Amino acid sequence: MYKMCYFVPESHLETTKSALFEVGAGRIGDYDCCAWQCKGQGQFRPLAGSKPFLGQTGEIERVDEFRVELVCKDDLIQAALQALKQAHPYEEPAYEVFRMEAL
Repeated sequence: MYKMCYFVPESHLETTKSALFEVGAGRIGDYDCCAWQCKGQGQFRPLAGSKPFLGQTGEIERVDEFRVELVCKDDLIQAALQALKQAHPYEEPAYEVFRMEAL
């Protein structure tokens, strides 16, 4: 089992979660569509050659974003990452994947 965490602007919060749920991420026992989210502020500066969804090249951009966490079975993690990247508006979405151990 893996835990995924990603950061997304509010405009694409539900779209990204739906894409992940559709491939089977966010399932815990007899429950699906399980996720945890909180609002915060992210920042980045697009560099030369980038094609930013938000902001201007060379200028720091601050954006209200959501941090979303959910679990994903081993055999679905690659499909989940692909779904996230396709549904996410950013050229380079920020995400983390952690292996979970059963104790």
